[in-house]
Amino acid sequence: MKRSFAALALVALTPLTAMANEGAERLARMLEPLDTYVADFEQQILDGSGQRLQEASGRMWLSRPGRFRWEVNAPYEQVVVSDGDEVTLYDPDLQQATVQPLDDRVTHTPALLLSGSADQLTDSYEVSSSQQGTAETFELVPKSPDTLFEELKLTFYGERLGFLQMTDSTGQRTAIEFDDVEQNVSVEDSRFDMDLPEGTDVIRESR
Repeated sequence: MKRSFAALALVALTPLTAMANEGAERLARMLEPLDTYVADFEQQILDGSGQRLQEASGRMWLSRPGRFRWEVNAPYEQVVVSDGDEVTLYDPDLQQATVQPLDDRVTHTPALLLSGSADQLTDSYEVSSSQQGTAETFELVPKSPDTLFEELKLTFYGERLGFLQMTDSTGQRTAIEFDDVEQNVSVEDSRFDMDLPEGTDVIRESR
């Protein structure tokens, strides 16, 4: 993360549209009850051929709507925090923080997408779903070209979100597996405050 991120026979349009709507509605129903989400994560970045480029691990806290904390512990520290109004990315090694408003483009990143409203998905993404055993995978394709990824996959095991994969325009994939998941537990508001050390170089970006 640091220093860097089937053919189907088309019988008729109406059934396909119905399938897409059903996928979006199903995903909205899965995410709607999710008020808070806390988990450890393992992240891998793969190139278009599947070659592993980078690994990272850490912990995340989410409180909907709009609040998020993403801490990378290894191999390089990094913290991303959203308080619902602004997003701050802090790099301890560089002693630098970038702060930007929580606007539409920012919410198109996968981490902050999860902290948004479920209705955003049906408005901003084409959604389809597939089932394999107890795993249900939702594939999201942005309707707008102004996004940081071309495809996002969310996999639920039962009611628990366990896996996320993002693919960008170059074919590079970011795969994130969640573990020790806790849903709808109490999360202190202070978790979403960013207290920067004295001397941090702060860069503020406007809309």
